[in-house]
Amino acid sequence: MELPLNLETSSEASSVGLSDASKNNQIDSGKQSIIATLLAQSSRHLFGPTSAPALPLKHQVVSIERLISKLTYLKPEEIIQIKKAFQFSDAAHLGQYRHSGEPYITHPVAVAELCATWRLDAPSIMAALLHDVIEDTGCTKADLVEKFGSKVAELVEGLTKLDKLEFQSHAEAQAESFRKMFMAMARDVRVILVKLADRTHNMRTLDAVPMEKRRRVAAETIEIYAPVAHRLGLNIIYRDLQDLSFRYSMPMRFRVIEGAVKRARGNRKEMVEKILQAARMAFAKANLEVDLQGREKTLFSIYNKMRSKHLTFSQVLDVYAFRVTVHSIDECYRALGILHAIYKPMPGKFKDYIAIPKLNGYQSLHTTLLGPSGVPVEFQIRTSDMHAVAEAGVAAHWAYKDGSPDMSEVQNRAHQWLQSLMDIQDSSGDSQEFLEHVKIDLFPDAVYVFTPKGQIRALPRGATALDFAYSIHSDLGNTCVAVKINGLQLPLRSELKNGDIIEVINSASSQPNPGWLAFVRTGKARASIRHSLKTKHYAESLQLGERLLANALRQQGADAGLLTPELWEKLMHWTGDKTREEACVNIALGRRSPQELAIRLKILIDDEGGGEQMRLGVADWVSPHQELIAHHHQRQAILVDGREGNSMSFQSCCHPIPGDNIIGYLGKGEGLQIHANDCPVALRMLSKDSDKWVEVEWGKEINREFEVDLAIDTRQGKGVLARVASSVTAADSNIMNVSMEDRYKEDSVTIRFTIQVSDRFHLSKVMRSLRTNPDVMRVTRMRST
Repeated sequence: MELPLNLETSSEASSVGLSDASKNNQIDSGKQSIIATLLAQSSRHLFGPTSAPALPLKHQVVSIERLISKLTYLKPEEIIQIKKAFQFSDAAHLGQYRHSGEPYITHPVAVAELCATWRLDAPSIMAALLHDVIEDTGCTKADLVEKFGSKVAELVEGLTKLDKLEFQSHAEAQAESFRKMFMAMARDVRVILVKLADRTHNMRTLDAVPMEKRRRVAAETIEIYAPVAHRLGLNIIYRDLQDLSFRYSMPMRFRVIEGAVKRARGNRKEMVEKILQAARMAFAKANLEVDLQGREKTLFSIYNKMRSKHLTFSQVLDVYAFRVTVHSIDECYRALGILHAIYKPMPGKFKDYIAIPKLNGYQSLHTTLLGPSGVPVEFQIRTSDMHAVAEAGVAAHWAYKDGSPDMSEVQNRAHQWLQSLMDIQDSSGDSQEFLEHVKIDLFPDAVYVFTPKGQIRALPRGATALDFAYSIHSDLGNTCVAVKINGLQLPLRSELKNGDIIEVINSASSQPNPGWLAFVRTGKARASIRHSLKTKHYAESLQLGERLLANALRQQGADAGLLTPELWEKLMHWTGDKTREEACVNIALGRRSPQELAIRLKILIDDEGGGEQMRLGVADWVSPHQELIAHHHQRQAILVDGREGNSMSFQSCCHPIPGDNIIGYLGKGEGLQIHANDCPVALRMLSKDSDKWVEVEWGKEINREFEVDLAIDTRQGKGVLARVASSVTAADSNIMNVSMEDRYKEDSVTIRFTIQVSDRFHLSKVMRSLRTNPDVMRVTRMRST
């Protein structure tokens, strides 16, 4: 990204109401030094000021007369405050230029003008004028609070990137900046409105930016900002950002389609006029007053259709769409009937977004008709209020404060989505995970389903029944065990269709399954599942870490019960961990050696004079379940009972089962890995890294099954596989996987089974059952080499 450099003030810099000489006097050398320092730190700012613009300097005086002319809806005292905000921003950005060579102040003024077209309130306009002063000048939030109040300062801070912080990667920095922006947006939607105006103007002036940065900015815009605009119903900005991103990310394709549309404009002009004339005559005959407009579809939407449906431009016939605006909802349906009387409607091409609005509040009737010469023609029919929402979305709240149902509906939908962002934030582990979940929720299409009580809910197309459960409440999703769709019990992964009625069946003892992440669609579901799994994994790891540390302390002849809070505090200072729990989790995950911490604690206990009080025991912070290991302190072994969950894993190289002699390995970040003692993989690792091995043994009560691999040599013949599988199931074992290996013999074949058994006795029962089968020649338990 661009690295803004130190700037020298110029007598030709922009000014309004302040002479060049007075400005130079106001900004002394000390302030210039501060600005230069901050700009040097702002290396990630894509559109920041520069002292070396790509194009020659454009000496001009910037005026806000055009902006003021658009603010007639504001009070005089508010306009005075806006002028003060401009003067403050103008002085702060003095000597700074855009890459186009224009004074930098032209950008905040252009952003404010765009906000004024949405009729945003005075604090929003002021924030637009001041949105870069914290990021690119020596001003602070406290300065803004003092001069313009806390509301404006909060908006400006929400628009400021996190350039002053250190991150491990650009992706992390970008994700954290987006998280900050989304959270500020959830608190006050005006933040994203000003940000979208900022990004729109930057995209419109992207020609002066180097080519590689254009592509990066365009990709970010099409991936984040355009979907956000669409999600909030800002369709004009949405279409504009799409086309601008298309222009800079794929310039050759953009020019080709742009030229094709210009040529088609002349070829199809006669057809468009014919359609408009026929429609106007039909409406006039029915005494229905309408506003009928025709428009071309955006270049990006044309390109997207060509790419998704594998069409050439000549095959994309519906390049033009027509909009019919009427006064009431009743007239919308009358207009629809009139149009269907002129041209035949295409089957399956009618959508009623008035009865069931889109997620962003958009309402309209969509119908595609067969026009002259069989050319498809799309009509959109809506009221004036619906049109305001369709074009300005959530921004229409400020433009039309008449309390109409259309306006309140779009506000409610925007509020619901913003609230869902807060829920995702609460369940996400870090910024990049949060951004991943938000991207999933920035979907363009939706499916509409019903609760058993008839409430309608909108979900992204492709959403599953489990997504529906999480959309109701995270707890309902976490405890979901089954669903009924239209009265039939179906799998949780069943994809929903429009009109489905879903009933969720839950159980208080149920917990999320890691496999759910493979098919859920919504960001809220993914975030909730991951959060629940992480919480469970943390508890399991904490329990295992406590057991490992207590065991290591006994090996040192120390008593975990002697560990006072003061001793823990000293140990935390040495390890760098924040809490005792964090230290124990790091032990369980193999990030710290329990022996190393036990030795250190032993030294601390001796220093405290506790050496004479040594007694074998169990720490007060170890749960009663873990006290079983106290009876095995002489063997120094950790008991394995199969209930450890994600904190302990049984390795697939040897598939240890109860009855096998086992050993544990603390893999870094992977928890305790259980191997069989004679596992070739374990033996190789033991010779290289002996200090990470832990003695483990099976507990007495194990209530789970374990996987085992068997190689079964059988005779060739019809039905052999079925008979062999029957011998396995006859021994009460479940078959998890089957594969066959031809041993290049005419009379035999090797079948590989992965089966589930409870212990070695159960495995012996399965193998005896197989050996009694006349088709089986040999049975062996497989181990990795």
